[in-house]
Amino acid sequence: MGRLVQNHSTNIEGLIKWLKKIAARNEIKTVTPASLSKTNGRGEKLELKITVKTNEGYKLLARKGRLVQEVFLVTSLADSEIKKIIEDHNYNYYVLDNPIISDKEWDTLFRELQELERNNPSLIDKNSPTQRVGAKPLKGFKTAAHRIPMLSLANAMNEDELISFNERIKKLLETTHKIEYMAEPKLDGIGVELIYQDGILIKGLTRGDGFEGEDITQNVRTIKSLPLKLLGQRFPSLLEVRGEVFIKISDFDKLNETQIKKGLQVFANPRNAAAGSLRQLDPRITSSRPLSINCYEPGVIEDKNFKTHQEFLFYIKNLGLPVNSMIKKVSGAKNVIKYHNTLELKRNELNYEIDGTVFKLNNYIEREKAGSRSRSPRWAIAGKFKAQQVTTEIVSISVQVGRTGALTPVAKVKPVYVSGVTVTNITLHNQDEIERKDIRIGDSVLIERSGDVIPKIVKVVKRNKTVSYTHLRAHETKANLVCRLLLE
Repeated sequence: MGRLVQNHSTNIEGLIKWLKKIAARNEIKTVTPASLSKTNGRGEKLELKITVKTNEGYKLLARKGRLVQEVFLVTSLADSEIKKIIEDHNYNYYVLDNPIISDKEWDTLFRELQELERNNPSLIDKNSPTQRVGAKPLKGFKTAAHRIPMLSLANAMNEDELISFNERIKKLLETTHKIEYMAEPKLDGIGVELIYQDGILIKGLTRGDGFEGEDITQNVRTIKSLPLKLLGQRFPSLLEVRGEVFIKISDFDKLNETQIKKGLQVFANPRNAAAGSLRQLDPRITSSRPLSINCYEPGVIEDKNFKTHQEFLFYIKNLGLPVNSMIKKVSGAKNVIKYHNTLELKRNELNYEIDGTVFKLNNYIEREKAGSRSRSPRWAIAGKFKAQQVTTEIVSISVQVGRTGALTPVAKVKPVYVSGVTVTNITLHNQDEIERKDIRIGDSVLIERSGDVIPKIVKVVKRNKTVSYTHLRAHETKANLVCRLLLE
């Protein structure tokens, strides 16, 4: 229990106001202030009678100048009710993708909670929805070790390699039966680890080198879709969950619109924006960025066991942790290929960027039998999508001199967005490349980029007839290497 702050009259008036608001939402059935007299700062002439009946059947009474523990309990009840409504809304909005109230109603509730906590500071706790941003800026990030390494995934660049992965798994498990996998989109974001102790978020780490990462706890706390306290009553004493932080495409567009209005530099792509946001020393900056998260893998879990990955995902979703809705169970190589190809066709329809698929053994005992390499598990693989292609125009061709003195022709193109980056320059390698593809200034060209591969020109799709030929002539002497571009 506890006591309200000393200005009794202010708190009592605020309390009645609060109770009426909550009663209007049918969370408290009856609010009856019989009388409220003017008081001095010490509340000496207070005459108050409040009868409250909640859904749980509580009856609380305060009267004749005695701000007893029951009044504090009423206020605490109001506080917890609002927090619960906000938490339930966040779960339905971010996890189930099924909002139960409008954004305007959510904002109203949030402001009400802020007002209540402002009037009664003793009600504030660090896991309140109002306290996502509360830490002071850091001077630098500390590092911490992962209890279980966050390993990379081996890549499958085509269907044949996905089929080969399935065959390897069958050999490792010594079976001829169809293998059961959990399939998921490979989000193009930033890997993190979340650590909950007794249901409370106590730490967030970046993936780092896989063995230790940077402590970004104060920044992950600002992610609105991430519960600071898990839903429910019984939790593992320790729950580590891995996930991916990203920015939705629609949110990224709005973010850049805001940057432009403020006269600030725009972000190159959603992934870079998410990465930069997580590494801000001031959590207030991170809080202003529209970060999202999907959780997909366990770390260390105490007091709770799972037989399958599907069971684990279902469990954490019920705790309020966001899980991607496109994750599904598939069996056998044919269904692995089908999932991969279907998702590749749908990738441009999604509101977040993906660069492939991920397939993991569903059965945890089978995972242990398959084992891991030094940097990647044998029981999982990332299926990479084919390179995305777009059309742009060559603005100019220049020559760059590398650190070793090598000369490389580079085409400057009209900025175009492809596979997560904005491309403005493309390496042409040498004169043979220019002649083989017959590349000229002003041409419309088809370019492609896959994953982290340097973008390249596939072919010319439309000729600029005003330029007949592009020739790069180099002259080498003992003292220097001179290169000039001639348009003949």
